Amino acid sequence: MGQEQVGQSRLRAGIFDLDGVITLTASAHAASWKQMFDAFLRERSDRTGEPFVPFDPADDYLTYVDGKPRIEGVRSFLASRGIVLPDGASDAPADEETAWGLGNRKNEVFREVLASDGVEVDERTVAFVRALRARGIRVAVASSSKNCGPILDRAGLADLFEARVDGVVSEELGLSGKPNPDIFLEAADRLGVAPADAFVVEDAISGVEAGRAGGFGLVIGIDRHGVARALRAHGADLILDGFDDRSMALVDAWFEGHDVRRPAALGDWPAFEAALAGRRVALFLDYDGTLTPIVSRPDLAILSDEGRATLRRLASAFPTAIVSGRGREDVETLVGLTELAYAGSHGFDIVGPGGTPVDHRVADWVEPTIAGAAGTLEEAVRTIDGALVEPKRYSVAVHYRLVSAADVPTIEAAVDAIVEADPRLVKAHGKKVFEIRPDLDWDKGKALLFLLGALDLDRPDVVPIYIGDDVTDEDAFAVLEDRGIGILVADAPRATRASFSVQAPWEVYALFDRLLEGEDAAR
Repeated sequence: MGQEQVGQSRLRAGIFDLDGVITLTASAHAASWKQMFDAFLRERSDRTGEPFVPFDPADDYLTYVDGKPRIEGVRSFLASRGIVLPDGASDAPADEETAWGLGNRKNEVFREVLASDGVEVDERTVAFVRALRARGIRVAVASSSKNCGPILDRAGLADLFEARVDGVVSEELGLSGKPNPDIFLEAADRLGVAPADAFVVEDAISGVEAGRAGGFGLVIGIDRHGVARALRAHGADLILDGFDDRSMALVDAWFEGHDVRRPAALGDWPAFEAALAGRRVALFLDYDGTLTPIVSRPDLAILSDEGRATLRRLASAFPTAIVSGRGREDVETLVGLTELAYAGSHGFDIVGPGGTPVDHRVADWVEPTIAGAAGTLEEAVRTIDGALVEPKRYSVAVHYRLVSAADVPTIEAAVDAIVEADPRLVKAHGKKVFEIRPDLDWDKGKALLFLLGALDLDRPDVVPIYIGDDVTDEDAFAVLEDRGIGILVADAPRATRASFSVQAPWEVYALFDRLLEGEDAAR
């Protein structure tokens, strides 16, 4: 895939679920469901002699009832226990042993909890909604709950949204519940916007499925329960733990980048699996921003013990190499595994698994010239607060993530002066970093091709996968366009040569787990 241009934003509206997004009532709902179902199951056990297995307010709630209309939640959970009850009438009394009776009994319990405990509001979501309205972006609330109106009233948020589609409206119009997209589509219609020009915010799996089914321009999953992987797999484009100062820019980027979006490796697993085509996998991985989150200082990018254990499992299942802008010795020390191959300094410095030398030589002038450039650069920026020079064997970087914006041009001018003084050197850019490298026809893409040959992986039965987050990784993505799979790590779309995307390092490891599961199943 070539590098397309990012288009103009089509963002017109945002549609928000209520429970777990605007209000933090999920725990109250879960407790109400548990109280109702446990009383029903215990009485049934006493009557029939069946074992009493209580309702699990975590697993059962998230799997069977969260986000669904109340009657659908009752049916779904009962079916999971092999229990069949007649539906009864929607106004069935709470003591009637029907699906509607149980649902109405749960609602009575919930209203009692609401009356005694009040409504907890997620102020970050409310602030985000107000910021949207200030920009002229239309907003609606769409919920399966018939209590939506009273809850908003109780929270003082009744006037926050321009449209409301809730359980009462759904019953009046005969709308199907989630994962059917009816309520979101109705909300978009009431706002006068096309689904493709709106985003949906949900915390429930059934809700993100509904957003995806409705063809909305962006589906945001709010992860309240540690289910980010499930939200992604079921249709969420972007996973957040809540809204913050960066959220508006992220949403804008998703709509501005609608033409350069790449399918999510996990969210579009059938397409990713098809790209593997039954071939043997070989993994090539960037380090910073891929295996560890981006941090303020390079020395803080520490690989977790869990991450290291996963990499060890990967290396036992697939040929695996780290291809990093860091110095090779540095990234070898950080990873701490001998089973992998390493290419440091953007591929200038390479060793095979176990430290096996490979036949890759760099011109003799490079090391002393880079060392001299590093000394000159350190002297030039030593008085600039936050500037961090990182000497490497075949390149030198200066990080300015902690530098004031006013001092960045001074740092860049120092880099430019060094490069202009020696035509054998060139300047490169990364995430909040300038780098000085030898002006040689070598990059991560060429290093990847070299490793494929050196490790005997340049064969039709091998599919190389490269995962990275930086602009320097684009060279590797480019060489794999017709022979492998490039995966961009980014929380918003951008022009790329990669074929797929993942949001962040947590999803990289989720992808590793999925690959390992497939490898185990194939054995």
